[in-house]
Amino acid sequence: MALYKQVESVTNIPWYFLAAVDQYERNVRQSRRDLPKAEGITGIYFKPEEWVGLLNPKLDDENPETIQFFEGIGFDGDGDGKASVHSDEDVVHAFANFLLKYGTDQDNLKIGLWDYYQRDKAVGIIVGKAQLYKHFGRLNLEEHAFPVPIGTHYSYRDTWGSARGWGGRRMHEGTDIFADYGLPVRATSYGIIEMKGWNKFGGWRIGIRDINNNYHYFAHLSGFSKDLKLGQIVEPGMVIGGVGSSGYGPPGTSGKFPPHLHYGMYKDNGYTEWSYDPYPHLKLWERQERAK
Repeated sequence: MALYKQVESVTNIPWYFLAAVDQYERNVRQSRRDLPKAEGITGIYFKPEEWVGLLNPKLDDENPETIQFFEGIGFDGDGDGKASVHSDEDVVHAFANFLLKYGTDQDNLKIGLWDYYQRDKAVGIIVGKAQLYKHFGRLNLEEHAFPVPIGTHYSYRDTWGSARGWGGRRMHEGTDIFADYGLPVRATSYGIIEMKGWNKFGGWRIGIRDINNNYHYFAHLSGFSKDLKLGQIVEPGMVIGGVGSSGYGPPGTSGKFPPHLHYGMYKDNGYTEWSYDPYPHLKLWERQERAK
């Protein structure tokens, strides 16, 4: 936070935007094998040729003058006379200076992010993270909650990867939590509501994007909480709907299977998004809540 605030004081780029970019890149690097893991406190990654300049023959160049001559993004942020890709201050300053060319308000920052990433989804995820950091005013947003209240009647097992037949053969991308109809369904993380509505497979469903590039998918709901809307900020334990049996048909179809919550998790890696088994996370969150 101190680093983000220090760069904000120099560039006027809001700290929460810098934090959002950093967190997005950190999670992308953690989920991909073609990128080196972050070694410092920041996660922002620049390719060597991007840092020193595309035509610069010296890929380990740290001279700010030659880097500028070759139109590299590298910048001396800590004032030591070097533009080092291994310096957290230099790296964050460099990205802030790139964005500064577009402006400091959200609309222009979004344009800058799109020019850098060339991907609408990346821009949307980063802007969502910025909203979360700004709203809560802190960086630690890692707390989670089990999706239904602990102590109520429910059951589940690891069903990720099982075959599903309705609508064509497909893989089950989640864990089914069987519970009483109408039992409250809760947000499992801090996040932004990215999807809300009907899907012929999932029925009434909600999608929430968290701070770690994860998309949490809640399906077969009986309905939504009052006034719940797209773009809304949620936090762990907040009631977002109820357990139901909706889906497998046109809007309003219900009762084709026992009431349960389908809970899925998806990870974005900067290129694409894929599902992974939520069961271990559910068991962990359940244990953590029972221990409180």
